[in-house]
Amino acid sequence: MECQLTITRTAHKKEKPALDKLGFGVHFTDHMFTMDYTEGKGWHDPQIVPYAPLSLDPAAMVFHYGQAIFEGLKAYRNKEGKVLLFRPDQNFKRMNRSLERMSMPQVDEEFMVAALKQLVALEKEWIPAESGMSLYIRPFVIATEPCFGVRASHTYKLIIVLSPVGAYYANGMEPVKIYVENKYVRAVRGGTGNAKVAGNYAGALKAQAEAKEKGYEQVLWLDGVENKYIEEVGSMNVFFKVGDEVWTPALNGSILEGITRDSTIQLLQDWGIPVVEKRISVEDLYEAHKNGQLEEAFGTGTAAVISPVGDLNWNGHQMIINGEKTGPLTTRLYETMTGIQYGEREDKFGWSVEVTE
Repeated sequence: MECQLTITRTAHKKEKPALDKLGFGVHFTDHMFTMDYTEGKGWHDPQIVPYAPLSLDPAAMVFHYGQAIFEGLKAYRNKEGKVLLFRPDQNFKRMNRSLERMSMPQVDEEFMVAALKQLVALEKEWIPAESGMSLYIRPFVIATEPCFGVRASHTYKLIIVLSPVGAYYANGMEPVKIYVENKYVRAVRGGTGNAKVAGNYAGALKAQAEAKEKGYEQVLWLDGVENKYIEEVGSMNVFFKVGDEVWTPALNGSILEGITRDSTIQLLQDWGIPVVEKRISVEDLYEAHKNGQLEEAFGTGTAAVISPVGDLNWNGHQMIINGEKTGPLTTRLYETMTGIQYGEREDKFGWSVEVTE
């Protein structure tokens, strides 16, 4: 991209929230990145500006036909004061896959990583230095053309906002209770399940709410055709340790290609632990549990990194996993991944990217 990134600094810095009040995604930093797209002109006017509300026409196509995609990653500050990003190039590669699926224009991945690094460097004082805390990064693209024609928009806006977030496991990494969803469908092959499309998450809220009414934190999604093959857990990819192997659903067009998922697979393979990517029926999982082979289960994603599962309810069949305690492999993965993210462990894969002034 040839256009120059401009920076306008805020004249009124916000008061930073207390660390014990951070939560997740409720406080936002002083600046944001924006860039516009116009058909025939391409992406233009990239800038870092003071964080502020957007002004959009009520007829903007994002409100009516849902052209909206997003990404999620984090910046980490370690004990030496270094600021690190974890595989940001992969987030913008996936952003381009989502954009392509939604008939939206591609971005220059190398430029976006460079722009993100400038934004994070400007806001580095917002990155908590305490263990487990980080700066959540939310890039997103929306259709902005005011038009009711059912077609792709001719204009778009790309924005990146930043949010300091607290430790996901404030009281230690505790396994969650999961309800196997058998009424609602998250995605089908050929749909948008393998893209980070805003509407995917809206469509999942009803099932999540009903699961919570039953006393479960999240849902385990099954496939949308036969309603028997495991896909994702909540908004995370899912893994199961069965005997000496680790199983995870194969990418099939309706499962998101998680960056933490890919990192987990690479770590397991490096440790000599067989990873089997395949279609996993919930019946097969139940049989493994009955036979005492289902030893651990966990989700992977940006927010929690590794989230242990201790209880699965499938049609009234309760599967208690590892006595509802976090298993040794789950713990090892979490400690290794977060150790790399904070620059405290060897990064033999070259995943961490340092942000400098």
